[in-house]
Amino acid sequence: MDRSNALTFASDTSAGLPLHVIESSALEGFLEGQDAAAVTWIRASGFAGALSQSCLVPGPDGAPAMALVGYGDAGKRARGRFWLAAAAGALPAGTYRIASGLPAEAAEIESLGWLLSGYRFSRYRDQGRFGAELVAPDGVNAARVEALAAGEVLTRDLINTPASDMGPADLEAAARTLSEDFGAQISVLEGDALLEGNYPMIHAVGRAAGPGRAPRLIDMRWGDSGPALTLVGKGVCFDTGGLNIKPGASMGLMKKDMGGAATVLGLAQVIMARDLPVRLRVLIPAVENAIDGDAFRPGDILTARNGLTVEINNTDAEGRLVLADALALGAEETPDMMVSFATLTGAARVAVGPDLAPFYSDDPDVAGALSMAGDLAADPVWRMPFHDPYEAMIEPGIADLDNAPKGGFAGSITAALFLRRFAGTGSRYTHFDIYGWSPTDKPGRSKGGAGQGARALFSALPGLLGL
Repeated sequence: MDRSNALTFASDTSAGLPLHVIESSALEGFLEGQDAAAVTWIRASGFAGALSQSCLVPGPDGAPAMALVGYGDAGKRARGRFWLAAAAGALPAGTYRIASGLPAEAAEIESLGWLLSGYRFSRYRDQGRFGAELVAPDGVNAARVEALAAGEVLTRDLINTPASDMGPADLEAAARTLSEDFGAQISVLEGDALLEGNYPMIHAVGRAAGPGRAPRLIDMRWGDSGPALTLVGKGVCFDTGGLNIKPGASMGLMKKDMGGAATVLGLAQVIMARDLPVRLRVLIPAVENAIDGDAFRPGDILTARNGLTVEINNTDAEGRLVLADALALGAEETPDMMVSFATLTGAARVAVGPDLAPFYSDDPDVAGALSMAGDLAADPVWRMPFHDPYEAMIEPGIADLDNAPKGGFAGSITAALFLRRFAGTGSRYTHFDIYGWSPTDKPGRSKGGAGQGARALFSALPGLLGL
């Protein structure tokens, strides 16, 4: 990954052009305190305090004396996020320091959005750099915000890298680099060793991939005290659909099918960088769902690690298969909390679109904490139901479970119910069915790979785990 892509606050905290954040209704009050020349300039520029507006105001010598950014009103701000970043994008290169107008409760998120505006994926082409630096606002924990930004950078870089350079071995290499950076332990089972270790579904999904792209299970551990937290991320580095091959239009974005793995690695980085007192475990089944004479077939029946049998009715429903073995392994240690992230179903996108991260939890305390944290962290999530009456839809009769129920109804819910069968009963289990991609450029969220749900979970962890 491109370690030069670090997003940090300005190092000289005494420098910076004064930056005033101005709501539409506060503009006239602000102008009353300015000299006549500044008022004339601001009015002539058309600055009205609207969202995304910015204005550079010269002093008597013609050099910039201050900058203004519009903050609209609360109703319009509710339609998006990272509005300070939206305005900052129009400012020229330089260092800026918040002088007035930014609500204290919004300072952390708005400054995070500013940092994320500097993200560029430049592995294959120089994308330039974002030149507007921000001094960390008063009252903001700069190290925490920088850690959140760094975790998001890792997630985005992993997702944005095409499968030619982000196969199972490359995903393993990224996990090893992360473990080295923070002194974590890591072990990997690869290829036929998965059968010997009793991970038959991970092996079945990934065995048809070409040379150097063998399936594997990545197991990383960090921390030796505190509550146990296990993160499981779907690492399908490319998904052709297998023998139930996807049409071309559906295959174009399948480099992002390892978005769950990218998300848990980014979240793990934040947890370790902030030294949370937890026993962290990260499990990533890394595979490529390819087409070959050895590919698993519709109609096959696989036996999972926990002994449940699964009838394969569609080889394009492979993510839940590899996650099942990993969840079964995680459940064997009964962690205090286990959370899976996966780009699992198109049904979730139909239900909530690309901006919301749907999650499933049977625990009302977990659900409430995540929903609240998602709002505060500008990482919107939405609770979906583990609807028990739909359990019958994932039971085909010939085997314990069906990986692709017919009928087309409740696809995200039935996938979540399938995963719950492998998560055990002794841990609080939560599943995120994420998209992992921003379809268009937005403030703080450039088009391309995107983390979802990780900041919400990180913000909720202290309360949920009693930290």
